[in-house]
Amino acid sequence: MGQKIVIDPVTRLEGHAKITLQTDDKGAVQSAQFQVTQLRGFEKFCEGRPFYEMPNLMARICGICPVSHLIASAKACDAILAVRIPPTAAKLRRVLNLAQLIQSHALSFFYLSSPDLLLGMDADPAKRNILGVAAANPEMGRGGVRLRQFGQHIIELLAGKRIHPGWAVPGGVSEPLAGEKRDEILAMIPEALATTRKTLDWFKSNLENYRDEIRTFANFPSLFMALVSDDQAAYYDGRLRFVDAKGKIIADKLDPARYAEYIEEAAEPFTFMKFPYYKPMGYPGGIYRVGPLARLNVARQCGTPLAEQEWTEFRSLDRGAVLSSFHYHYARLIEILHAIERVQLLLDDPGILNHQVRATASINSSEGVGVAEAPRGTLIHHYRVDEQGLITWANLIIATGHNNLAMNRGILQVAKHYVKANKLTEGMLNRVEAVIRTFDPCLSCSTHALGQMPLQVRLVAPDGLLLDEARRN
Repeated sequence: MGQKIVIDPVTRLEGHAKITLQTDDKGAVQSAQFQVTQLRGFEKFCEGRPFYEMPNLMARICGICPVSHLIASAKACDAILAVRIPPTAAKLRRVLNLAQLIQSHALSFFYLSSPDLLLGMDADPAKRNILGVAAANPEMGRGGVRLRQFGQHIIELLAGKRIHPGWAVPGGVSEPLAGEKRDEILAMIPEALATTRKTLDWFKSNLENYRDEIRTFANFPSLFMALVSDDQAAYYDGRLRFVDAKGKIIADKLDPARYAEYIEEAAEPFTFMKFPYYKPMGYPGGIYRVGPLARLNVARQCGTPLAEQEWTEFRSLDRGAVLSSFHYHYARLIEILHAIERVQLLLDDPGILNHQVRATASINSSEGVGVAEAPRGTLIHHYRVDEQGLITWANLIIATGHNNLAMNRGILQVAKHYVKANKLTEGMLNRVEAVIRTFDPCLSCSTHALGQMPLQVRLVAPDGLLLDEARRN
């Protein structure tokens, strides 16, 4: 008789979710569902608020990637004002967004995923955390903490605080960058570069140890989507591009403001997270992925010297697009390297200290769309306002949502390969969770205290009989 396996909660990710697997009467996994179990409601409770409050309000959506929502929201408000912000303001927003990418990618790789990569998927779960990493490899543990600190400190220097900053505003930014702050950031760059390059070398040297995970971790044909400018991944501004599993461009130079013409959202009863898909291919055939893996797949060049070398090596993994979601980890490290190089180039521009950083205007449009690349992928904010500038409607497509179809298909692929219904093991359960961690989903603004996230998995027959149980405290 078929059995149901529930993993609740999924650990080492931002937010709360569970995974439900259904087996057939022979114990083979037949279906898998990644279920997001909370409802935030930001799209509704912002209605009636003045549009100029939106960037500051939207930064409260998430404590991990507040800058991403701040940037996308500010861009949507720029569109409502119908202004072109000062060039220096655009450069400063780019630096802020890249700093967000660095700190978030460092959190994902070092804190959430390196315990699996360094200690092993089957390691003792009591040690499989950042403290276990620091004990086993003090240099890596310290490097991960310092790299995340680097990104957060840039955010603090630019925007006044590391979490929920309100510095990006409609029309630009609220204050210019001081010379001493620029110099402080530049002085931190050599250490950040050295840490990233050393970690990349370590990761690449250990890829052979994860041949089976590479083959099974959400490794399937799909589309990939990202913002692109001059054939490079564009983290702040650009046009949308879709490529297929062979790396062939199937749609290019799409206006992000017209996203609704080629992206649709479906809903399923088992989760609060929607399922975006590429409209010309229908649902669920229009599955696509976003984020680091997608950005490196859609780009035709990287644009900075060190990252260009790594990107070229990365793309040699497959003849077409790199399909295994295990390589999100690899792509994240390359993006950290690229972001550090790009921050240095932006700050070396003498114009970065210009004091003209905000354009002022009245409401000139009743609608605005802001799109930027968050660490986890393309982020869309879309607002409508009345004549007084009050929000009448808002739609947000979060980066993690774009990946929802792929995450659900990924856990099914992993579960089919690893899950043995007659006996649950810690390593098997961890691999089902680990495929989700490759996407680094940000499900909500949530704080996880080390040692406070219990895991209980129960194997229950259809008649309610408890067949097996695994518990992690």
